[in-house]
Parts: sequence; C-alpha cells; structure tokens
Amino acid sequence: MDGGRAHGGDGVAGVRRGVATTPMEVRREVIVRMAVLADELGYEVFSVAEGWGLDSTVLLAEIATRTRRIKLTSGVLSVWGRTPGTIAMAAATLHQISGGRFVLGLGASSRRLVEGWHAMPFARPAERLGRVASEVRGLLAGGRARPAVREAAVHEAVGETAGSGDRVAARGLRLGQPAVADLPIWIAATGEQTIRVAAEQADGWSSIYLRRDRCRELAAEIRHRRTVAALRTTEDTGTDADAQAAPRQPRPLTVAAGPFTVVDADVDSARVVAAACTAFYLAAMGEVYPRLVSSQGLEAEVDLVRAANSAANRGLGVVPDAAQILLDEFTAYGTAADVREQLKPWDAAVDVTMVALPPGLPWPQIEATLRAAAP
Repeated sequence: MDGGRAHGGDGVAGVRRGVATTPMEVRREVIVRMAVLADELGYEVFSVAEGWGLDSTVLLAEIATRTRRIKLTSGVLSVWGRTPGTIAMAAATLHQISGGRFVLGLGASSRRLVEGWHAMPFARPAERLGRVASEVRGLLAGGRARPAVREAAVHEAVGETAGSGDRVAARGLRLGQPAVADLPIWIAATGEQTIRVAAEQADGWSSIYLRRDRCRELAAEIRHRRTVAALRTTEDTGTDADAQAAPRQPRPLTVAAGPFTVVDADVDSARVVAAACTAFYLAAMGEVYPRLVSSQGLEAEVDLVRAANSAANRGLGVVPDAAQILLDEFTAYGTAADVREQLKPWDAAVDVTMVALPPGLPWPQIEATLRAAAP
C-alpha cells in the first residue's frame, strides 16, 4: 500500500482515503452498507473497529464477500483478546476470502478494555504487542507456534510423565493453511514504547487523536529507526564481496490517520455531532485519550471538555467554544465543501487519510459524508 500516490476524483495528486468505524458502531448491516459504498466510491481501505460489541473478523468476512476492490483491515484487533494462533488463523482466512485484500491491524488496547472486558491484567502492553505481532508474522510465514511450557508438577497432576526435565512443552504446530508471509500488518501506536514496536515490525502505522504535526514527527521517527536498523543489518550480514553493494532498504511504511468526519448542510448541526463524539472519547472512554490529547499542548482544552461532560452532564456531549481547537484538530465537519477543505491538511500529513465516521449517524448523513470525502 505504500508507494506511488493516485490522483483523486478532484484531480489533485496524492489523495488516498480510507473509511474507519468506531467500536461503538454496532449496526452490522449499516457497516456492511458503508463498506459497499466506500468500495464503489474508490476509497483505498475500509477499517472495522472492535471493542466489546461486534466481532470484527466475522464482520470483515461478510464485507469481503460484498466488495470487490477495497482493502479491508481490522482496526484494530487487541493483542489480549486472541492468541497469536487464532489471530494468524483469522488473518490467513480473511486473506483467502478477500482475495488478498486483508490488512491485519493490531493494537495494545487499553486497561479499561483489557481488564474490564477480557478479564486479563493489563501489564507491559508494548511488550505484549511486540511479542504477539512477531509470533503472528512468524506463523503467517509458515513457522511453528511457540509452545506453552508446563511445570513437571502440572503433568504429574494430570497423570502425565514429565520426562527428564523440570519443564516440558508440546511441539509447536504450524498454520494449517497456505502461508501468507507478505500479509501486511499495521500497528496502532501513540506512546514511545509502542512506536518502537511499530518501527521494528509494522508495514503500516495507524493512530487516533494525534495532531497532524505530531503524526509527521512520529512517522519521521519510525522511518528513521527503520533506516538505521536496515543499515545495521547490512553491516552485520555483509561480506567483503558485498561491500560495494547497495545497502539494504528499510521496509516501506504506510501512515494512516484522520479525523472524525460528518457532513451536514447545517454547520451547527454538524458541530453538535462532532462535539458529541469528541466529548465521549475525552470524558467517557477512560484516561488513554484525554492523556494523549493533553500531552500535545491541549491540557486546558481537555479539562474544559471533561468539566462540561462530568458524570452529571455526560449525556450532553459538549465541547465549549473555548475548546474549539479540539474540533479543529481532530474532526472535519460542516457542508460537503467545508469537509473537503478540512481533509486537505490531513492528505498532506499522512499517506492514507482515514475518514472516521461517528457512531449512530443516520444513513443519509453517512452517505453524504462518504460522497463528500471520497478521493
């Protein structure tokens, strides 16, 4: 997906657009309809989120049978909710169903979702993200699974012979379908440690609630890390005969990010929707997003939103005028012409501008938004 840029429908070079849903959008038939329209309109990728509602892998399988061209990605699968083996099986199966259009999106998730939904301790998330991504890539390439190791006492308790060692393990299995070594893996990352994982392992990097300038900075950092790693690999593996050869090139990186987007002929009504989505993420989704946005010089504005949407007022979905910069940075709203203009800075900042649709929009507004933002 990384490489030359296409010309958008308005004749502007460099326009690559995708569509993204949120975990709160659980109207299955509406999501499928979105994907079909996005496919028809020329979007490059359709991303299905997963949280505590729909199983995105099942939904992506349905979407794959209803679309013909658009790339499909899990945006994202939590590395806590499935084993590396089940992730690899799902990815390889979706690769087959979609005819090679599937992109595997992985993320470290959040404490609230991991502990509150998957009932697992949220410990060393970046380490787990890196380990799972590495194991999944190995399985997709045809390697063996990393077997579980059991103490000898456990074997004795179930009537097994532990053998000569104190610790024993079953032989790791391989994926029981054709290997897909080149299946792209995108990693969602915003923190220093997860960014390092993305630099080391990802074919694509996705993010949410990063200002455009910060997207540029982190993308440059990831690419620099990859270039340095490629040079070191060349030095470590080269021979005298290779001395004059070109250095090993870093793996291409696709950067995908964008704003929550809504079109309405009534700009005030569009702002209400954009504000409600923003307020939900900053006041009702735990501490990850408010901390992330605050760290980018917007702490005062985040505090205003959280105060306006306290427990007593949470249903209001308010972004005060004094916090308007949050909407300017992380949303695109208004008339079709307004939205097209507001997306242009994103096109300049990332490889693929992801048009994120707030949950619960009526279909006419979804269609108007997708048509206005189409490449």
